[in-house]
Parts: sequence; structure tokens; C-alpha cells
Amino acid sequence: MNIEERIKQAETRIFKAVFPNTTNHYDTLFGGMAMHLMDEVAFIAATRFSRKRVVTVSSDRIDFNKPIPSGTIIELVANVIHVGNTSLKVGVEIFIEEMYSENRQSAITGSFTFVAIDEHKNPVKVL
Repeated sequence: MNIEERIKQAETRIFKAVFPNTTNHYDTLFGGMAMHLMDEVAFIAATRFSRKRVVTVSSDRIDFNKPIPSGTIIELVANVIHVGNTSLKVGVEIFIEEMYSENRQSAITGSFTFVAIDEHKNPVKVL
């Protein structure tokens, strides 16, 4: 399988309902929870792409463009956007979907860098 096919097959999507236990005092999704979910979906995409042990080494510019209200559905979409020798970068976007309408919009974007490691936690080739 070539690299473009691997990237396409590694795309990962997760849906979540935004309940009050994940929101802040403004009744919108807590930023730390959003980052947690983004790192998780990025980790899954990186693992699906490389099929190796990977660890997060950095997150790059997370833009909170729209607040995510309680009582909405979110979709997190992760895609591999760069492949290096021992590292790869995964872009993540969170979309808001209203539960009772067709309205859907982008809310948060960011990227995460992962390094592939062996059983001794030493870097290894991603592919």
C-alpha cells in the first residue's frame, strides 16, 4: 500500500454528545476537554497510519473559532498531514452539529505531532 492510501485509510472520526459534565461555567465545551478529545482522535489516526507505538510530542496552534454549546453533537476528524522519518503530524478539526437541525459548522482546529517508538521508548521509523 502506498503512502497516500495509508493516509486515506487512517482518517479517524469520533462523534460525541456535549453533556453538562464536559462544559465550563459558560455552558460550552471546556477547552481542556476539547484538547483531550483532539489528542485522543489524533493518536488513533497516527496509530492506524503507522501501526506502531506512538507518543504525542507536541500540539501546534489550536484555534478555538466557535464555542461549542452543551446539548450539541461534535464530530472530531483526524487526518495525517505530514510524514517524517520517525514522526508524523495529524490535523484535527471539531465540527458542531445541532441535534435537531442539519446545521453543521467547524469550531476548533489544531494539529498534533507524534513520534513512533520501540519497546524501550527509543524513536523508530514511522513506516
